[in-house]
Amino acid sequence: MNKHVTAQELGIDLEKGGETALFKWLLASFLMGKRIRAQAAVQTYHVIVDSHGCDTPRKLGACTHRALVRMLGEGGYARYDESTAVRLLALAARLMNDYDGTVSAMVKGSADRRAFEQRLQDFDGIGPKTAEIFMREAAEVLF
Repeated sequence: MNKHVTAQELGIDLEKGGETALFKWLLASFLMGKRIRAQAAVQTYHVIVDSHGCDTPRKLGACTHRALVRMLGEGGYARYDESTAVRLLALAARLMNDYDGTVSAMVKGSADRRAFEQRLQDFDGIGPKTAEIFMREAAEVLF
């Protein structure tokens, strides 16, 4: 993907949006961090968040695997729908269980930015590319 999709382009205000905005950007970064067309990742983000209202870890985690696979397919993310659904549900569950459902709790539990980025990459499906996408814009708000 040549052009970076920004949080603002997705309607996410990281400055004023609080935890919900941080989660939305994490979700978008997760989708964009995979080897998939940027447009499919953006469309899938809008399907999950705007069409189905899954804009918090709790709401995303309440989805069934099958419902999430359907959403991913609806957005054009069909090639990786099964594995992505598993990883997104695990992401939501871990955020809820380990970090009270907030990205901020991950930050508070990290000694510094590098430690936070490592915590991010400890989630299944988040590697260096996804962490880089997320931090490109979230770092200003978090650190």
